Amino acid sequence: MKFFALIVALAVAVNEVSGHYIFQQLSIGSTKYGVFQHIRKNTNYNSPVTDLASNDLRCNVGGASGAQTTVANVKPGDSFTFTLDTAVYHQGPISLFLSKAPSHVQDYDGSGKWAKFKDFGPTFSNGQATWPLRQTYEHKIPTCLPNGEYLLRIHNLGIHNPWPAGVPQFYISCAQINVTGSSAPASAFAPTLSIPGAFKETDPGYTANIYQPGFTSYAAPGGKEREHLGLVFSTRVTSTVTSQADDYSTSWTNPDYEG
Repeated sequence: MKFFALIVALAVAVNEVSGHYIFQQLSIGSTKYGVFQHIRKNTNYNSPVTDLASNDLRCNVGGASGAQTTVANVKPGDSFTFTLDTAVYHQGPISLFLSKAPSHVQDYDGSGKWAKFKDFGPTFSNGQATWPLRQTYEHKIPTCLPNGEYLLRIHNLGIHNPWPAGVPQFYISCAQINVTGSSAPASAFAPTLSIPGAFKETDPGYTANIYQPGFTSYAAPGGKEREHLGLVFSTRVTSTVTSQADDYSTSWTNPDYEG
């Protein structure tokens, strides 16, 4: 009987781990880098973070430092892709965030302010939600992002075990990037989110029950896309080199921020 109970427990444990995953590869344009190249390597294998008050929400367990992680050079508008070890399995949004390092990103623990700039959420049809459960997620570096070193953060918030009976799960990775070639002023990026703090137990996107009748809309926690990016001015800056105008307008209909 004890042996049978042990077998059952092991089977449950294996099944639980097999349902987990990690964002482990970064691509810039057509260049795909090796596993954990430019991405901080976590120490909890592929397990999620569930404590909303934990600093591990920033860059996962073991991700507070990137001293051993290389930095990817990017330019505004460059496409990038995060690839997982296996396709996302749990329903929930995929969200992208940025935080600028005061100096070298390898020394940065993510305790500064963050901005969310993209959500991959569900589509609804005939009362059914379809989630973007994929192995790769692609987007672009915001075109008005100033030069500097940043943490580029991605997470999947698994809401397959609805709160409060269950606990939503954050699957997190942070890449280290160095933005060059931007003509945007440093003041263009003024994010306002703190992690932890950006996600709360009262957020509708955290407490959502995807199995309830009437689940026909969804907003991911952490505010609207680009709402906290800090690019809130609308200034037209003229280049003295090319005499062409660079438009830093941040209307949410600006195609530079769509995708």
